[in-house]
Amino acid sequence: MEAQRAEVQRELGYITRALAGLGAPVVVLKGAAYLAAGLPPGASRVFSDVDILVPKAAIQEAESRLMLQGWVGTHDNAYDQRYYREWMHELPPMQHLHRGTTLDLHHNILPSTARFKPDGRHLVERAEPLPGWPGLHVLAPTDMVLHCMTHLFMNEETSHSLRDLSDLDLLLRHFGSNGAFWPLLVERATLLDLRRPMHYAIRHVVQVLDTPVPADVAARIGAYAPAAPMGVLMDAIWRRALRCPHPSAALTGTSAARFALYVRGHWLRMPPGMLARHLTIKALRLHGRTTGEPVTTPTQG
Repeated sequence: MEAQRAEVQRELGYITRALAGLGAPVVVLKGAAYLAAGLPPGASRVFSDVDILVPKAAIQEAESRLMLQGWVGTHDNAYDQRYYREWMHELPPMQHLHRGTTLDLHHNILPSTARFKPDGRHLVERAEPLPGWPGLHVLAPTDMVLHCMTHLFMNEETSHSLRDLSDLDLLLRHFGSNGAFWPLLVERATLLDLRRPMHYAIRHVVQVLDTPVPADVAARIGAYAPAAPMGVLMDAIWRRALRCPHPSAALTGTSAARFALYVRGHWLRMPPGMLARHLTIKALRLHGRTTGEPVTTPTQG
């Protein structure tokens, strides 16, 4: 862990120097943020890349500055480039030519085509300076928790679900000791259009890890649950997906539950027409041969 801590700190130093003078906040996200800010999940977090967020208006300048310092983009075919740059909340992953480290450059926490639509500007506005790292910031406590909730309960990838739920538990125990945190969490979830992910997160972190959540807050958040038939089904699905991934811990139907969440994650990420075309292009491996305009700009309809 100490070796990883040192490596992340070195990488943050390189990022700080590369983006010095950007003229916009640089917000460190997820595992690197937990570690750099000395938060409980950082003590045992293992991760393979660094995620940062900048305002959308500054993302091209940030990319250019990073490229001058040795980071290069991946996914170099025309379809993937357009997919990321027009519709996603991040650029294609960047990898350093010499160190081999991976950097994800975000301007939001969900794609512009997603069902729920947080505004990245609200996240940047309340970001807090990262002590000891001039020029770097982390999300405000409520927003950091909401990002953790969203990453877990809006994602199609479930292989790290239990780890992410543990991160959420540790963050809630840490920040939730301040009573003012809870009403502000609900307020920010409303502003950022993240009330449904917050409902799933609070419900399951309490059920699985017995995380202390004030009863009145839990009751208020429960109002954001889906209608009863869907709520019962989603409870059964998440109950399976949030277990230890080892086969010995699996319940009957775990594989089906994980596949359902994979489909759901894509369904929430794109409108139906765009999703059908995207999956077709990927399944037939047409993206590697696409050189022109692969799809029309999507509409929400």
